[in-house]
Amino acid sequence: MTQRIGIYPGTFDPITKGHLHLIRRASHLVDKLIVSVADSSRKRPMFTQHERLALVQTDIDNLHDKACEVVVQGFDNLLVHYAREMGAACIFRGLRAVSDFDYEFQMTGMNLRIAPDIETVFLMASDKWQFVSASFVKEIHGLGGDVSEFVTPSVLAALQDKIDKIA
Repeated sequence: MTQRIGIYPGTFDPITKGHLHLIRRASHLVDKLIVSVADSSRKRPMFTQHERLALVQTDIDNLHDKACEVVVQGFDNLLVHYAREMGAACIFRGLRAVSDFDYEFQMTGMNLRIAPDIETVFLMASDKWQFVSASFVKEIHGLGGDVSEFVTPSVLAALQDKIDKIA
């Protein structure tokens, strides 16, 4: 029997509890889930890819209710090419709002033209996490707000370390 492999890609700058909620749900739909941390240097992330990989790995290691093997890897090429290299049958994408859908709809259309054999699976964010984004987390934390509800303790510590180094 062929193993069903799914990919959940993102910048994860930083990973949030909303991301972890989607990872947990996606793990119930495949035999192996690859959480793929994009290089995304053009987005100028706060954390390096190496730092983001470490933060995601720590959070995955502490995620005890996953239903399949979950591995963390970095990638720096076209997502559908990477998905094909990994033998993935699907790409999971999270949707929080209509604005996410517009972007993801366009991306899915392009991906289908390039790799029609790889499906995109949309997972709607839980109402608890619909408003949480890594960008908001960084902005709120940078302005002295409490983001402990939205990220794990290890991510919170990493955010504080970054702020301390900038100051």
